[in-house]
Amino acid sequence: MSKIGEQPLIRAFFDEPTNTVSYLVWDPATRDGAVIDPVLDWDNRSGEADTTSADALITAAAEAGVTIRWVLETHAHADHLTAAPYIKARTGAPIGIGEHIRDVQKIFRPVFDMQDLKPEGGDFDRLFKDGESFAIGSLTVEVLHVPGHTPADVAYRIGGDVFVGDTLFMHDYGTARADFPGGDAHQLWHSIQRLLALPPETRIWICHDYKAPGRDSFAWQSTVAEQRANNPHVKDGKTEAEFVAFRQARDSTLAAPTLLLPSIQVNIRAGRFPEAEANGVRYLKIPVQTKAAGGAVTIPAE
Repeated sequence: MSKIGEQPLIRAFFDEPTNTVSYLVWDPATRDGAVIDPVLDWDNRSGEADTTSADALITAAAEAGVTIRWVLETHAHADHLTAAPYIKARTGAPIGIGEHIRDVQKIFRPVFDMQDLKPEGGDFDRLFKDGESFAIGSLTVEVLHVPGHTPADVAYRIGGDVFVGDTLFMHDYGTARADFPGGDAHQLWHSIQRLLALPPETRIWICHDYKAPGRDSFAWQSTVAEQRANNPHVKDGKTEAEFVAFRQARDSTLAAPTLLLPSIQVNIRAGRFPEAEANGVRYLKIPVQTKAAGGAVTIPAE
């Protein structure tokens, strides 16, 4: 288990188009490091991918003398495409994610008819179990399964630092939505309580920020104590029932993320695009759903 005395060095990279925070984390003693939740730049209008953000992470690691040993995903994101396979190709670092990615794949494989999806999470190099530990140099990383936003969410705890993905946002903003397929507000509540049971000085590093009302700049680092005292979704002794009712009501008003359809298809493949078709072009799919005033209708193909 991680010890509070273990202190990684951390550099955050904020991608404003997707409001995503990626991290370069390393052991100051050995200079071994990991990248957490890297972003592939994606133009949804043209279907063009770019590696500028990933290259910035790789360059920063090189400048700091850090060897990237891991690419870690907190979950299969619905709002950005991952650059994990690009970083793996450049550095040789394996890609890790929570073992319940298999549950997410079972949900979305039929939605997109993903015949090429490798079974049992095989696109990933390592599927972490809850409570499992692994090393980054002399640092110990503890994996915490924190489902609710999706079935596969994990947090990575290194001593007094924990990278929570989308489970918690900044302490002045709130918590993750739980309405995606496989999401569950009850599970999210218990996952949040698990994180808030960590020592109060534990630093929480979040994956997204949208600027809470009254705050002028983006932020991504909080503490357990600040979350307990100030997070508007869970403070003031809110019960599980109160949180679930609030979360479900709020989620019913939220639009789907802009990059939901391409993100899910790519990210549950560990960032791999579908194989090229006979014309040499790779394609992502958009399931067609047509609705009328009276409900869903079917439009004939001809």
